[in-house]
Amino acid sequence: MILTSRRQAFIAITAGLFSWAGIQTPAQALDAPQGRVILTITGKIGETNAERQAQFDLAMLEALPQHSFVTQTPWENGSIKFTGPLLRDVLAAVKAQGTQLKATALNDYRIVIPVDDDRRFDIVLAHRMNDQLIPVRTRGPLFIIYPFDSRKELRSNTYYERSIWQLKSLDID
Repeated sequence: MILTSRRQAFIAITAGLFSWAGIQTPAQALDAPQGRVILTITGKIGETNAERQAQFDLAMLEALPQHSFVTQTPWENGSIKFTGPLLRDVLAAVKAQGTQLKATALNDYRIVIPVDDDRRFDIVLAHRMNDQLIPVRTRGPLFIIYPFDSRKELRSNTYYERSIWQLKSLDID
């Protein structure tokens, strides 16, 4: 085992001591991203991997359980397959504790998404459209997308506006 930081060494030693004493240890903190950071989460979170924030690269998001659905959107012709982790799984990974998500795109577009949406709908933090990584020029690298075709209530401006593309950050409030 190669330890790359004092924090990792401390966690390993502490976990070893707790294990030796028969004490349960808390879940390990998020690993540090190895690739380019494409999502930063701040605010009311319990897990971090940088100073007061959680940073994710693509590999970290792909390591979470992946979900896909096919839906029509008001921005494209025909149905599109979206793939990525459920937003609720990303929030669980950082132990988010809040009532709203303040989402920001690369162009600084901002939208507030109630956390309740995450409980009610299978929202995907998509990194793929039709099995292809989403480039920035076509709404990537990340796209919060609702399964519009699954429920009539989702086919409204309220949910279309919450489907933010070119997502770069979430602030949990």
